Amino acid sequence: MVLRVMAGLGAVIGYGCLLAFLCLVGVQTYRWFREGEWMHVGMGDGIRIALVNCCVKDGGGGRLANFLHWWESPATWLGMHKVFEIIPASLALFAVSIVGNSLFIYCRDRVHQR
Repeated sequence: MVLRVMAGLGAVIGYGCLLAFLCLVGVQTYRWFREGEWMHVGMGDGIRIALVNCCVKDGGGGRLANFLHWWESPATWLGMHKVFEIIPASLALFAVSIVGNSLFIYCRDRVHQR
C-alpha cells in the first residue's frame, strides 16, 4: 500500500513538474520569438511566486513569512540567494521531474515484483 501511494506521489510530482517545465520553456520561447530577448526566470522568481500565491498572506507571521522577508531583502546568506537567482527555474523543474519519475518507476517496479 505504501509503495502504491509513493508511486502515485512520484507520478504526480514528476509529471506535474514536467508539465510546468514545458509551459515555462514554451512561454520563454514565445517571448523570445516575439520580442527578440530571452526572459530569464530564476529559481528565486519561482520561490517568490509560490510563497506569495500559496503560503504567505500580507502581514502574516511564521517561518515562511520570515523566509519571504529574507528573500526580498537578504542580509545574510548572500551567496545562497545569488545561486537561487542564477539557476534557471526550468532546470530546477526538470531535475525535480526526473526525481519524481524515478520514484514512480522504482515503486511501481517494486509493486510488480511482489
